[in-house]
Amino acid sequence: MAHDIVFFLAPDDETAAATRLRGPGQAPETVTCRFIEPDSAIAEWDMYFEEPSAEVPPMEQLLGWSWPDWVTAPLNDGVEVFALPSRLTRALADASSSELKELADRWTARLRSADGDDMTDDDLLAVLQGVARLAASAVSTGGGLYSWSF
Repeated sequence: MAHDIVFFLAPDDETAAATRLRGPGQAPETVTCRFIEPDSAIAEWDMYFEEPSAEVPPMEQLLGWSWPDWVTAPLNDGVEVFALPSRLTRALADASSSELKELADRWTARLRSADGDDMTDDDLLAVLQGVARLAASAVSTGGGLYSWSF
């Protein structure tokens, strides 16, 4: 589980990869959260928009889903930089408030069942709303949406 996660915009994978050692910083166009697994979150969000449902998917289905690509190869320092799939970026950019709410409820239920009291204290709906705003910006500028975590 990552301690610090930052979703951010970058014009391309090379620029995103350059954030690996220092992080993307606290630019106005970032969304931060703590104590989640960004790769499983990204996979779950992608699954939701491909197969919308308020129900928490079985773990086998989530594990079998297409997970995000690393922008930099993982090392033993725990830092990961992922590119969100472009179809997910478009789906988040176009998501309605009710879709984001349903996804946040589903995501919260899955995390609560897996992590119990150790679940993140972040407002997951606010995280999704922020990432959706970043996605809209990425779509309008032609850039990419990324996740940096440690």
